[in-house]
Amino acid sequence: MYIDSKEEIYSRSEPNGAENGGQMLNTHEAVLVMVDFQGKLVEMVYQSERVLPNAVMMIKGAQAIDVSILPTVQVPEKLGPLHPEIAALLEGVEPIAKDSFSAYREPEFLLALESTGRKQVLLMGIEAHVCALQTGLDLLNSGFQVHVLRDGVFSRTVENHALALDRFHDAGATITSVEMALFELIRTSRHPAFRTISKLVK
Repeated sequence: MYIDSKEEIYSRSEPNGAENGGQMLNTHEAVLVMVDFQGKLVEMVYQSERVLPNAVMMIKGAQAIDVSILPTVQVPEKLGPLHPEIAALLEGVEPIAKDSFSAYREPEFLLALESTGRKQVLLMGIEAHVCALQTGLDLLNSGFQVHVLRDGVFSRTVENHALALDRFHDAGATITSVEMALFELIRTSRHPAFRTISKLVK
């Protein structure tokens, strides 16, 4: 079949919803949930040097393709605000304070998530085996597709990080990575954000 424009090619590469796109991520359905990237927590996890570079890469990539971002903070009066570098990138986005380990159990988070109208959740967070895990399990139980960024969830120990990923997988989540997710979202080198994404992952 003849396709006579780049725009048509591009539209065919961006399926809208699970019926056309299967389990693949797409920009129409995805939302990025960032669980508790607070300064104190960022500093205490295993491979803490990877937290900010990976979080920054994912934030900038999501912003380049208009994927909504929902950040949370766990008892900020005790654990502090978002890390300053992340807060600066999310200027104008108010993090959702929570007491429950699972963000899904906070009414404000539910309202924010519902307002996006999106059902594919890209999940990053600290700690992988507590707040990120419980948020992901609740999302799965509520019918959301959950794509866990392996290099975007962190724990204080290697063992707990590995256990969390096993639990996510067993529960039906898709395990992915920051780079994998970003390229999956744009689908094609014709995407307007392709050069931006390519530079981010180098």
